Amino acid sequence: MQVKESIAKGEQNVTLRKWNYLFWTTLAWGSGVAIAAGIFLIMLFDDFSFLEMTEPGFNWQTLLFALLGGALISTVSQMGFFAYLTVRYIAVGIIRVKWVWEGLQIFIIFDAFFATVYLSYKSFAGEGGSWVPYIWLPLILLIISFAVAYWKMIKTNKNAFIPTLFFMFVVTLIEMLPVLRYDSVAANIYMLSTLVACNTWQIMLLHKLVGNKKELA
Repeated sequence: MQVKESIAKGEQNVTLRKWNYLFWTTLAWGSGVAIAAGIFLIMLFDDFSFLEMTEPGFNWQTLLFALLGGALISTVSQMGFFAYLTVRYIAVGIIRVKWVWEGLQIFIIFDAFFATVYLSYKSFAGEGGSWVPYIWLPLILLIISFAVAYWKMIKTNKNAFIPTLFFMFVVTLIEMLPVLRYDSVAANIYMLSTLVACNTWQIMLLHKLVGNKKELA
């Protein structure tokens, strides 16, 4: 009950000006990282283009689509962030026992990891193919999520570790579903890097927006 009340108090402290700041800074992060990822992919893949709508190689069309794609992904990231906060507020109100709620989040994290590997393997691996190539994306995301969660814990308190880990891993995977449907390394790199940048920025900014380091993750 105390955690739920702290969340409610924190949300009351968030003004329109703060959410406006969050929106535009997240948009800037998403756009900037997306352009950098686009340039990296152009250098990595000679035939890289956005949805076959641009000419391969380094040109203004590819950079423009990288920018627009980053802006769109940052918006998706913010929608996922607000959805996460809403679901978390409701869940904390329903599940009053802290260890049950934390255990449920850990279970979902493991389930999301193995489901991503299994479904990707079943969808894209040929007969007799290996599952190893499909473990790298969730594994890399999990490592990044652990690092961000630890950083968040250092900046706030130990109660922030599991919620941050859950947000960074599970919510990011959900937001990546449009590109996970395709077996594309370039698309995964582009969207993962942009989403990680946006989600990290938002979760690390949250306690500053609400002015609460002790209770709110």
